[in-house]
Formats: sequence, C-alpha cells, structure tokens
Amino acid sequence: MKQFFISLTLLLIVIASFAQNKYPFQLTLEPAFMNGFAGLQSYAWAQDGDLLLLIGGRKDGLHRRQPFAAFNKQFNNTDLIVIDFKNEKVWSKSVVDLPASIAEQLQSTNMQFYQQANQLVLIGGYGYSETAKNHITHPALITIQVKELINAIIKDNNTSSFINQLNDERMAVTGGRLNQLNNTYFLVGGQRFTGRYNPMGPDHGPGFTQEYTNQIRQFQLKKNKNSISIENYKAITDSSFHRRDYNLLMQLDKDGKEMLTIFSGVFQYKKDVPFTTLIDIKKDSFNEVEGFNQQFSHYHTATLPIYSKKSKTMFSIFFGGIAQYYKNDQEEIVKDDNVPFVKSISVIERNKTTIKEYLLPEPMPGYFGAASEFIPAKSFITDNGMLQLDQLPNTKTLIGYIVGGIDSRAPNVFWSNEGDPSRASPVIWKVYINK
Repeated sequence: MKQFFISLTLLLIVIASFAQNKYPFQLTLEPAFMNGFAGLQSYAWAQDGDLLLLIGGRKDGLHRRQPFAAFNKQFNNTDLIVIDFKNEKVWSKSVVDLPASIAEQLQSTNMQFYQQANQLVLIGGYGYSETAKNHITHPALITIQVKELINAIIKDNNTSSFINQLNDERMAVTGGRLNQLNNTYFLVGGQRFTGRYNPMGPDHGPGFTQEYTNQIRQFQLKKNKNSISIENYKAITDSSFHRRDYNLLMQLDKDGKEMLTIFSGVFQYKKDVPFTTLIDIKKDSFNEVEGFNQQFSHYHTATLPIYSKKSKTMFSIFFGGIAQYYKNDQEEIVKDDNVPFVKSISVIERNKTTIKEYLLPEPMPGYFGAASEFIPAKSFITDNGMLQLDQLPNTKTLIGYIVGGIDSRAPNVFWSNEGDPSRASPVIWKVYINK
C-alpha cells in the first residue's frame, strides 16, 4: 500500500474558536491506536460503561465505482467487536456461527440503529446475502441485549441468546437514521437498494433497483417472551425525506423541547448533489428550516450536539466528512459538485432567533470523519446524546471518541483507478473540551 495516509503518531490538534466571545469552548483531538482494531466504517454501535460494541460496517474505504468491486463481501465486518477505552483492549467474535439471516444482517453496512438503556435496535442494512445470492437491503429488525452480548464476546461464549430478529419488509432500509421521540422510534429517510452498485445506472451493466423511502416510519416495539413485535406503526410520506447518508441530531427547540433535525443528505431528484436544507421533526409535525442552507457537511460523519442552557443555544459540530463546499488555502469558499472529502470542522449554531454556520480555524489533519461515529464519554452527556456545556468544569475534559470512518488520500478519489485511494481508518480520536 502506498504511504499516503497521514502519520498521526505525534499529532495533536487544538480546535479553537475564531472569536472566543462567539464560541465559548475549545476542542482538542488526540489520536490513539489499539492493537486489534484495524479500522471500520459505516458501522452500528452501543455502549456499556467504558465498553464499546461495534457491529457491521466495512473494513475497506469508500466503495469502488466498478460493480465487480463495489461492496465486495471480503471486506464485510464479520466480527462483533468490543473496545475497552479505559484499559485499551479489544475483543472480537465472529458472527458466522449464528443463524444465516442474522449473520448476514449483522455484517451489513449502513444499518439504522439506536440504543435505549440495555437494548440496541438494528434495522436493515445493505450487503451481500449468500442466501439470496445477491446484494440486498435486509428486511429485518434485530434487538440486542448489550451488556450480555459484550460479556459473551469478552468471555468467548455463545452469543445467540442475546440476539432476536424480526422479519418485516417495512424494515428494509439502508442509509437512513433511527432515533426516538416520546418513546416512539422514528426511522427517517434512507432507501431500499437491491443488486450490485453501479454508478452508470441500472440500464448499463449490472442492474439494480433503488427506492428511496421518502418517509418517516414511526413505531413502537413490544417485547414478548421470546420475540418482539412492531406496534402503532405509521408512515409519513414527503418528498423532502428523499435523503440518505445524512446526519440526524437530537436538538432542543426554542421552548426547550426535544426534536430531531435532518442535516443535509443525498441526492436531489434532478441532480446528483446534496440537499442543503434542514428539517426539524417533532412528535406530530415537521418543517423545513427557512432561510438556511448548510454548506460544509453533506454526508454522514461524526457529529456532536452541544447545548448551553444559560444562553439557550445549540452548537452542532460536524467533524470532517464529505461536502459540496470547502475553504481552500487562500481562505476562499470553493464549490465542488463532485462533493469531495473535506478536512473542515464546521459548526451550526442555533438559538431562538438566529441560525448560522461557520468553520473552525483548525481543520482535521487529513480527510477523516466520513462514515465515522462520535462515541460519548458519559459523564456530561445526557441520554439523548447532548453534551451539557454549562455542567462542564473549567478544565480540559474528555467528552468522547471519534472511532474509525474513512481515511482518504485526496478530496476526489471516486474515479481513481488505483487500488487503495482510501481505507477504513484505524484511528480512535480522543476528543477533549476546555471552556
């Protein structure tokens, strides 16, 4: 492999504000590596204390454009992985001994997922199915007992009793996001994709079918003795939900009530460029945020919502990733409809009266962030995933980790003919904050 990936051994990034009175904290990123973690992207995750559970995703970089190479099954993550942040240990256990339908779904990519207490819910996901002899979007929902599964992986015990699967065609979604409002699951956006990826479309070369859901699918789960069922299902259809691979963040509205916000996503109906609008989703309504267009983060990346109760302000942080706009070395904002990997770290700041977006002065050290996740350190982060700014001490504080994702050697690598233009990043970034 060519040595184009940035060396991080001695790298330390301090992300400061351009004006301290406008942005009341400082972020520091420190890279770390753990033996046994070689890199992963587009995975699902859950936590039990300092232990992180990783499921599914891919062990390679950006998917290749050639149909024969795209989403090759040899790069499926076929392991259940546990990372101990505190003691810097890694364990793994293969899924291949599980029932075929479960094993195939657990090694898929871009599943929708959400953890509530000790239960992790996984929905859909895309990948090769040996049973179907094709690449499919899995029509199923899985629930996992997190603590018990983690312990079984560490002790190398049987895992099957901690995993339940429900087959349901309504759950055949990939590239959407899953969250909760008022004890109801919200499965937002995404698509159903069947067949081998082919950028030339279904009429040239290997065929495929692709159907965006254009929906918010709401439901509740009922636990039975040895099974689960979906109840109170309803779907809201609107063309504004024609999105996938976006970021869905918990936010607080002007009255301090929880809502979900869709940030960007792809692709528009008439052109292969991202949406730049935001959509606020509440329990019984949704609306597009008027007069605002997001510029600097358009695909799924590591994100962190921060809330200040004192100023009633939301700060949504987007670490690197992929975007249609970026700032060049001459400090000019450049538009690139190829939608490249970027180094930007952007913030959307929002209060009762204003919403604005800006870049932090120090970017990521390379093209990191895309298809990664921010994993919170629990101390100052609420159950809904928000960092409570006002509760932090006035010292450097560990608030979480950015795990894996895609590490690209250049902004635009999709049309590259080289064998290794990107990879799954083995870096675990420790994220600190200082008020």
